[in-house]
Amino acid sequence: MEKRKVQIVDTTMRDGSHALRHSYTADQVKRIAKALDESKVPFIEVTHGDGLGGSSYTYGFSKTDEFELLEAANEVITNSKLTVLLLPGIGTIENLKRANRHGAKAVRVATHVTEGDVSAQHIKAAKELDMMAVGFLMMCHMAPPEVIAGEAKKMESYGADYINLADSAGYLTPREVVKRIEAVKEAVKIPVGFHAHNNLGMAVANSLAAVEAGAAYIDATVCGLGAGAGNTQIEVLAAVLQRESFETGLDLYGLMDLAKDVVRPLMLRPQEIDTGSLMLGYTGVYSSFLLHVYHAAEKYHIEPRDILIELGKRKMVGGQEDMIIDVAYQLKMSAGR
Repeated sequence: MEKRKVQIVDTTMRDGSHALRHSYTADQVKRIAKALDESKVPFIEVTHGDGLGGSSYTYGFSKTDEFELLEAANEVITNSKLTVLLLPGIGTIENLKRANRHGAKAVRVATHVTEGDVSAQHIKAAKELDMMAVGFLMMCHMAPPEVIAGEAKKMESYGADYINLADSAGYLTPREVVKRIEAVKEAVKIPVGFHAHNNLGMAVANSLAAVEAGAAYIDATVCGLGAGAGNTQIEVLAAVLQRESFETGLDLYGLMDLAKDVVRPLMLRPQEIDTGSLMLGYTGVYSSFLLHVYHAAEKYHIEPRDILIELGKRKMVGGQEDMIIDVAYQLKMSAGR
């Protein structure tokens, strides 16, 4: 029986940027990108953690301009597709055109799970640039499968080459992942992918569940680097998929060496499920909110878990980072502190 192929999208230098406080240098990006390319990773994503244009007061400034990082990666990539993330409202079509001039061959246009319609002009612009375009639906735990399927159909109609579902809060279990992947696969004629966070310790299990349900693309990062408790760990995923007889083409030893020799020494802290990360998954809060929550908790001398519970109750989504301070302030006032 022929092995089914699964393509891996590495986001170490995008989502992983959150864990490093957007501090990548051009030399670091070159080393990581070169090793990923040599390890036969098909897609290598490089931008600020919040995508093109994300370097800002709201989302955190990058140490090195993202276009310089793209240029650095492009210099050493020979086989992989250099990829960028774009969130409409943060990144612009002009940012996309500039990224393309710096070597980007694919873009993932990311929206909230119920707002696929805002991706139309960006997907169209990508196709006009002869780029691969991906419809990326974030916070997919916040909508039932049938609603997600409808948003995926919209993105397909705009010209998306595949649809990627993102469990941005690390909230889902394998059973819930399967329902969403199957619903989208039934609704569209293009492939489906999945992006997991590890806030409940489910990233690898959820990624495997997605593959078994028919996903053809899976996101992962070296050492599991990413917002919150991190993403699916690419070295582990490569080993699991190999054991389960899926074809990835990845060089497992090369990825393990990259993790040990290059990425792990850069890490500011272990990528683990601490109390804050666990609360993200438990409450269904956007993973990149975590550092913002810690800063607000320190400023107002309140418990981070209380902020996360309130954010979860209010169903806050990416782009509402400024509201974290408001929530913290209101909690302090209501407690009479």
